[in-house]
Formats: sequence, C-alpha cells, structure tokens
Amino acid sequence: MFSFFKKTGQEPQPPESAPASAPSWRERLFQGLAKTRAQWGGKLKTIFSRGKVDDELLEELESMLLTSDVGIEATQFLLDDLKGRAKRDKLDTPEAIQQALAGAFVDLVGPLEKPLDIENHRPFVIMIAGVNGAGKTTSIGKLAKYFQDQGKSVLLAAGDTFRAAAREQLQAWGERNNVTVISQESGDPAAVIFDAIAAAKARGIDVVLADTAGRLPTQLHLMEEIAKVRRVIQKVDPTGPHETLLVLDANIGQNALQQVKAFDKAVQVTGLVVTKLDGTAKGGVVAAIARQCPKPIRFIGVGEGIDDLRPFSAKDFVDALFE
Repeated sequence: MFSFFKKTGQEPQPPESAPASAPSWRERLFQGLAKTRAQWGGKLKTIFSRGKVDDELLEELESMLLTSDVGIEATQFLLDDLKGRAKRDKLDTPEAIQQALAGAFVDLVGPLEKPLDIENHRPFVIMIAGVNGAGKTTSIGKLAKYFQDQGKSVLLAAGDTFRAAAREQLQAWGERNNVTVISQESGDPAAVIFDAIAAAKARGIDVVLADTAGRLPTQLHLMEEIAKVRRVIQKVDPTGPHETLLVLDANIGQNALQQVKAFDKAVQVTGLVVTKLDGTAKGGVVAAIARQCPKPIRFIGVGEGIDDLRPFSAKDFVDALFE
C-alpha cells in the first residue's frame, strides 16, 4: 500500500536552512571550490611566472590539468586555445596568461549552462538517477526546496524501494519542506512513480521529483529496471519524463564520464547535477564533461546546506576556480 510520510522519530534529518545572514550563493560557490582554487593557484603561479606561453609552460600546464581530472580532450582544447590567445593578444605577463586560460575555460564549459525550464508541462516530471552515494536523495530534497522558492508545488516519489534508509531520508526531506512523499515499504519502483504522477495530476501539482534506486553502470540487469521506470512514466504521461537528471559525485573524477555514458544509454539523460564540488580539489571534471559528454549541467552542489544547490553558471564557476 502506498503511504504518505509518517514520523517515526528515527529519520535522518536534513541540514538546517541557512540563516538570514548567510553568504550569497556566489560567496558559497567560492568557498566550496576553495580546495580546487588553492591547489590550482599555487601551481599556476609557478607555471605562469616566466610570463610567456612557450613549450615548457604548455608542458607543465598539461600535466597540472590532467592530474586535476580535466581529461585529455579538454586539456588539449585548453592548450590550443591558450596558444591561440597568446599569439593573437601577445600575452607577456602571468596575470594576462591566467586571464586567457580562464577565458578558455569559460568558452569550454559555457555551452553546459542551460537552465532547466519547467513551464511547458504540468506536472513537470523529473526522473532522477545516479549511483548510491552520489548525493541523489539529498539533491532531491534540495531541489524540492529550490522549486518551492520559485513558487512551485512539489510532490516526491520514493522510487528507491530497495533501501529503507533512502525512503526515510526522502520522507524527512518531505516533512521539512512540507511536501507530500508517496512511497511504499517494498515493491516495484515503477509502480510508486506511476501512482505519484497520477496523484500529482489529480492535485494540480507543478513538479514531480521521482527518485530511483542507485545503480552501478556495470549492473546491466539493474540498469534495465531503471529503464523500465522510464517506460512506465511514459504510460501515465506520454510526454514524460520531461527531464532525466543524473546526479554525479565530483569526487569520482573521470569515472563520472563513464556514468554519464551508461545512464544516457539506459534512460536518455537530459541534464546533470554535479554534487560535492566542495569535497574535492579536482573541479576540473566539469571541463572533461564539457568535452566528452556535453550534457547540460542543470545544478551544482557545494555544501551540505539546504540552499547549497543552485543552477550552474559557467562564469561564476570559472571565477571561483581562478580568482
């Protein structure tokens, strides 16, 4: 039987909302990327100290980018772009070279900045996938708060029926945000989500956030099950899901690319949520995604607070890496 949230006293509690005096999102982004910026800043200062873009500089920069999970293809793009800018603009100071590299980064990751538009359907059904531990369930709770702040009504579907902790965590987020959560203790995830969409239609809900069980890309039989969820959504709403978000943990570096490819094959990923950028010194994975798996990054997360998930801004992201 399907149920709504019932308090048991044992639920994991979402982080507290940020106080009124909390720093702005841009300030939190800068704080969240401090590890990457600190690592890059010292190395770039040394690399660019000669004040000219020569073979030695390019070799050292290549090494730094590759060890920061930028990836081979994105690294080559950035090196070629920097060489072109150096020749065109006659770069001759460390500051000018760093500014040129930052500009190349903006050009690379800028196409990923495509804000999610939820105005074309009601309910707007968002299917959310990802491996266990990526921050998927927490991201759903934060997205619920984000959409509520936009004046939208939200309903959550606890489609991860295999893990009681996932259901309890989602229910805790639902209670905190005053959002209905439709769940069941066991059974077919697709059935839970089917019921949730039907309920959202009946109640005039704006957004349905549908959780799915965590899957490893190598678990082909389990990936097929998540593909079934997509097919069932289309039965209750032939236009859905209207967005399929893949949640990626920035700490996994290049493995994120393999996850994008595998989940895209199974469920046709339309956007990404990149989490835990505050926990790694390898924020360069965003560049690798831009070059090898250019899916729109709808949101990025840089902290544990309920408001620490926001739409991706290429310029703000690059500023936080280099300034």
